Amino acid sequence: MAKAKAKKKAKSKSKVKRRKIAKKPARKVAKKVAARKPAAKAAPKPASPPPPPPPGERIGVVTHYYGHLFVAVVKLDPGTSLRVGDNIHVKGHTSDFSQRVESLQIGHAPVQEVGPHDDFGLKVANHAREHDVVYRVKPG
Repeated sequence: MAKAKAKKKAKSKSKVKRRKIAKKPARKVAKKVAARKPAAKAAPKPASPPPPPPPGERIGVVTHYYGHLFVAVVKLDPGTSLRVGDNIHVKGHTSDFSQRVESLQIGHAPVQEVGPHDDFGLKVANHAREHDVVYRVKPG
């Protein structure tokens, strides 16, 4: 008999319908419109000054940089060479410095002069980045 009462209670609970609460529609908020001022005609911008001339003759581009050694790998342009003692200028997006060439190496062997077909490392004074342009600067 206890089972019959339990079933009866379970059935009665499942038959009870719950009322759904109707949601009220959201209110529309009116936007405030600010009074517009008449647009003043902008004066034409003056032309930007021309870029400064390069600091010397372009001789190559930095292809890699080893930060722990302060060494840049440079690819020379065709028909150019570089020797120990030349003054160079490295210029890039964030790099801009001049120095005298103190050390050139090909395959960890020091050399005095490199040509356009040599794969060489150059000891640099500051941080150089890939794609920085290397110029030869005339002493003076």
